[in-house]
Amino acid sequence: MSAGRSDVVAQLRAAGCVFAEDEARLLTAAAAETGAVLEVLVAQRVSGTPLEHLLGWAEFHGLRIAVAPGVFVPRQRTAFLVDEAVDLIRAGPGHPVIVDLCCGSGALGTAVATIITAEARPVTLTAADIDPVAVECARRNLAPLGAPVYQGDLFEPLPGELRGCIDILLCNTPYVPSEMIARMPPEARDHEPRIALDGGLDGLDIFRRVVAEAPSWLAPGGHLLVESSEHQAPVALAVLARHGLAGRIAESDEHYATVVIGTRPA
Repeated sequence: MSAGRSDVVAQLRAAGCVFAEDEARLLTAAAAETGAVLEVLVAQRVSGTPLEHLLGWAEFHGLRIAVAPGVFVPRQRTAFLVDEAVDLIRAGPGHPVIVDLCCGSGALGTAVATIITAEARPVTLTAADIDPVAVECARRNLAPLGAPVYQGDLFEPLPGELRGCIDILLCNTPYVPSEMIARMPPEARDHEPRIALDGGLDGLDIFRRVVAEAPSWLAPGGHLLVESSEHQAPVALAVLARHGLAGRIAESDEHYATVVIGTRPA
């Protein structure tokens, strides 16, 4: 390791970066590729700026997903939701209709569609988010897949022809209870939009709004997949049941992830 790299590692480690050596390598490469000043990038990282915002991308499910400052960074645990969706698609219609709602960077839709199209199966993918910065970012990620991204509140901007036709509804709703936002790491609390984090009093406010409308948008036998915390999942199941969706909980010890799945009766 060069003396310069060693100094960067030391600064990052002193700031509490657990993977300081990996981050030093990535920041050094980013500076070389973009012409940015390495010292400036390191100073921003030390001050709490998410690594992904400095790099301009996040690794997610083996893909490089573009992210911009002010955009929610896809979490590694959410790869489990992608895996669950892919399993359902493989067992379902030959040409699935997929919607990535509350899409943020579009990471979920990008990952699912990339996997399925690599298996020589066509997909129809659409995404939407209320945040214009996230929408612009998602458009960059979904452009190679030819998928449109709409801006608006939940289902409101979606084309009417999707109503009753969605086979897989990916929806990574914000699920952090409002009072817990202040306890989140500064990377998230200070650099990601609150609208992408704050789920209301119990963390399920946006989830309830999605579930209330989902039955009319899902195809018969279609599935809604939403990430939640372990303790929120039983409440989420009750919400699904009240709106006529058959619910189940999928959990992964490997990813420390919980996914709630609601299915419209066929």
